[in-house]
Order: sequence, then C-alpha cells, then structure tokens
Amino acid sequence: MSATPLHSPAGGRRISMPDVARLAGVSAQTVSRVSSGSPGVAEATRQQVIAAMNELGYRPNSAARALKRGSFRTIGVILFSLSSTGNARTLEAIALRAAEEDYAVALIPVSTPTQAGMRGAFSRLNELAVDAVIVIMEIHLLDAGTMFLPPGVHAVVVDSDASDDYTVIDSDQANGSRMAVEHLLSLGHQTVWHMAGPEESFASERRITAWRTTLAAHGCTEPPLLRGDWSADSGYEAGLSLADSDCTAVFVSNDQMALGVLRAFHERGIRVPQDVSVVGFDDIPDSSSFSPPLTTVHQDFAAVGRRCVDKALKQMRENSTEPGRELVPTRLIVRESTAGASGARSRT
Repeated sequence: MSATPLHSPAGGRRISMPDVARLAGVSAQTVSRVSSGSPGVAEATRQQVIAAMNELGYRPNSAARALKRGSFRTIGVILFSLSSTGNARTLEAIALRAAEEDYAVALIPVSTPTQAGMRGAFSRLNELAVDAVIVIMEIHLLDAGTMFLPPGVHAVVVDSDASDDYTVIDSDQANGSRMAVEHLLSLGHQTVWHMAGPEESFASERRITAWRTTLAAHGCTEPPLLRGDWSADSGYEAGLSLADSDCTAVFVSNDQMALGVLRAFHERGIRVPQDVSVVGFDDIPDSSSFSPPLTTVHQDFAAVGRRCVDKALKQMRENSTEPGRELVPTRLIVRESTAGASGARSRT
C-alpha cells in the first residue's frame, strides 16, 4: 500500500472513514464494521483496512461507535486510596481483566472519605462515558443515601457495608480472622491479643468481630483491643505497648502493622516466635521476607478484582442487577512467626 497520507500530525483536515475506504479499496460500510469489531468481515479485508488506518493515522470516533452499539466499553472505578496494598492490587486485577474483555478503565479518585466526596465522585460519572462502575470504598459511607448513580450505569461494590441493593464482592474477612485466632489457640496460647485497623474501616470491624467471637467460642478471656491506622509506624507504637504486657500471641489486622510490631519486639528483646507469636492479614508480597517470615491470612485481591469485572459485565449484558454479597475465600499461610506457647514471658 503506497498511497500518500491525506494529512500529517502537524495539521490539515481530519482523516475520515471514506478516506480509509478509498485507500483500502473497500466500502465505508466495511471500514465501519472493522472499526466496531463487527463479525462478517474476511480476515484479509480486515487486515487491509487496519493497514490503511495505520498508514493514515485514522482513529475511529469512540463516541460515535458507542452510540451505535449502545456501549462505551469503559468501566469506571471509584476509590479512596491507592496507597494501600489491597486497593492497588485489586485495581490492577480490574484493569487486566477489563482489558481481556476489550474494556478500558476510568479511574475516579475520592480525595476525602466523606459522603460529600462520594457524591462528588458519583456526579463525575455523569461527565464520563462509562457502562458500569466498581466502587472500592472500605469505609462506612455507602448506603442508599450516598449512591447517586447515573441512569443505566451498573454498580459493583468492593469491601463495604453497602446496602443489600448492590452487588458486593469481598474477601471472607471473618473466616480469615477465625483461622488466625484458632491457629494461635491451637499452639497452646491461652488467649490472643488483637491490633485492629482504624474505626472507620469496615474490614477492620469485621476482623474485630470475628476475633471476639472466636475467643468467646473457646472460652478465652478477651484482652484489651489495640488500634492502628494500617501503617507500620502505628504497628510499632502498639508493639511497644504489647512488649509491656503479658501477651504471648497477637493477631494483627494487616501485614504492614505486623511489620511495625516485629520491629518493636526486636528492639525490646522479645523473640518471635519463642516469646510471642505474631499473625498478620493480607499476605503482601514482602511478608515472606519479614524477620521472621510472617504467618498471615492470604487475601486473593486478584480474584476479587476479576470477579468485580465479571459481575459488572454480566449486569451489562443481561441488563440486570444481582444484589447480595459474594465472598472470595481467604486462607492461612503458616510461616515462622508462630510457634507453641512456652509459658509466661519473663519480665526484665
């Protein structure tokens, strides 16, 4: 193909579908069908049209294609924070799964975790061409009063206390916490301390509830609850407090805080797991490289992200909703930070 392009990136008139048709030697209708991915075009003809598009620098009008097929092939993702490991890994899985289905992802960050911030994010959906929205918002904000979705936009919610009106995908937080506590009790520890996440976190509250329920089921005394903000620094501060207690086993609500706890214990001369056993939650990629390698609850963030996209696509294709909560299984990964209880720690 040797035709001269009809314009250059520096200027000139916009390349049109008839221009591509003339260069490829086909009808404009054929170019349209190739642009929209419609079936019924011979592969040799399709490649001829694509070559003409590339030579001319033609880009199909996505808005026009969306109007024609009734779909923008874009999924919006609303989330509060990209700094957490869970959110980042879930978002990555959403983007990869969407790409497999030839969908793009439009990210809509929420700067402040307030209802006003959420309403602003949902209102921005009106300005974006999205077919569905996935909401990653683990704080206590989502309910019927804060979800203002544009008409026709389907929604899937991750890790939230959203009402039963929505499709919710989440890791099995409760069973993961139960496994962590029962693992420590099975090693002979008389009770298990808990370092929780922030109060506004729905995931943190579910882990607290499961910790308490499991202790009660085994007739164990419930120690005082400690809280952090998911950071290693907050875990370090809590670890210093635990160093002055009679704690022999602690279940920490995420691996980053567990890392801080391990540092505090090391500085205070408390051996893990000989003196205190430590269990985390998340199974972040670095947890196996902690000193000692961390026993933790594995969350399958990739499975959560993929399931969100699959649910959103199903809603779009069937023009339906599937209210209810679906839990992705968690599992306990036993490493070297837990061991049998060796009796009360000596005081120095």
